[in-house]
Amino acid sequence: MGGILAIAEQRDGKIRGVSREVVTAAVSLTGELGGDAHVLVIGGEGLSGSAGDLGRFGATRIRVAEQASLEDFNPHAYAPIIAEEVKSGGYDVVLFGATAQGKDLAPRVAALIDVPLAADVTGLEATGGELVATRPVYSGKAFAKVTFDAAPAMVSIRPNVFQTAESEGSADVEAFAPEVDAGAGGYRLVEFQGVGGGAKDVAEAGTVVSGGRGMKGPENWGLLEDLREALGTDTALGASRAAVDAGWRPHGEQVGQTGKTVAPKLYFAVGISGAIQHLAGMRTSGTIVAVNKDPDAPIFASADYGIVGDLFEVVPKLTEEIRALKAGD
Repeated sequence: MGGILAIAEQRDGKIRGVSREVVTAAVSLTGELGGDAHVLVIGGEGLSGSAGDLGRFGATRIRVAEQASLEDFNPHAYAPIIAEEVKSGGYDVVLFGATAQGKDLAPRVAALIDVPLAADVTGLEATGGELVATRPVYSGKAFAKVTFDAAPAMVSIRPNVFQTAESEGSADVEAFAPEVDAGAGGYRLVEFQGVGGGAKDVAEAGTVVSGGRGMKGPENWGLLEDLREALGTDTALGASRAAVDAGWRPHGEQVGQTGKTVAPKLYFAVGISGAIQHLAGMRTSGTIVAVNKDPDAPIFASADYGIVGDLFEVVPKLTEEIRALKAGD
C-alpha cells in the first residue's frame, strides 16, 4: 500500500491537539513520497466519533482500535497493535508525537519492527523520494539532518513545532477490536493526575507566563499568578529548568529542551536569562515579551518586546495595566 501512517493520541476519549500536528505533517509529505495519509488511534469504546474529526486535516482513512481494555494507555498493549498495523499496511513512514506517550510508544514499535527511530524531530522534508528529518543535537546547540536506511521510516515529531492545516477533505472511519492481553506488561493504570487545580497545560495554552531564576524563590510566584489571571483563562504558568531544579515549580510547567515545547500566541519570559535549552522550547512562540534587569541577557535577542528593569516592579505594573485595559473593553 505504501503511504504514511500517523499515530494519533487520545485522553479520556478526546483526541489530543498534538494528533492534528502529526496528521498535518503526514499529509505534507504525501505530495513527494506518494500514497495517502492514514491515521491509527487506540482507545476505549465510542472513540470513533471524535477520531473522525482528524479527516479535516487531510487524512483519507482513520482506523480506530477501540475496546474497554484499551481506554487507559498501556504501552505493552498499544505497541503490538501499532506494529501489526504498520506491517499489514506496508507504510513507508510512521509518525508519532514526541509526547510522554509517544516517547514511550515509538521506541517499542521501532524495536518490534526492527527499524531505527528518529526522535524529537523538528523538521521534515522529502526530496527526490527520500525523507530527511531535522532534529536537535547537543542539547539544542546544533541541528542534524538524518536520512533513513530502513523502511518504514519511524519518526516522532516535537509538539508545537509543526503548524496544523485544515483541508476540505474527509476520511473513512473504520473501527475494529484487536486482540488484547489485558494484563500486558504486568501493570495497570491506577490513577491519572493532571495539572493541579484544573490549571491550563503549558503545552496547550494560548498564552504562557514563565518565570526563571530571577524570581528568587517560590514565594514570589504570586506575581506571575496575578499576571496569568489578568491575561485570561487561556493562560498557563511556565518555568525555566533552573526554577524547576530548585524545587520552586513542578516539572509539568518546565519549558525547554528537557521540558515541554510550547508555541503560544504570546509568551512572557520573566527573570529568565535565555539559555539555549530554554529557547529551544519556546522559540516558535508568536510574540515573546522578556522582562529582565540585565540588558545583556540573551533572551532579549529572541524577544519581540523587551523590558529592562526589576521584575518585582515591572510585573505588578504590567498586571495593573492589563486589568485596566480589559476593564475598559
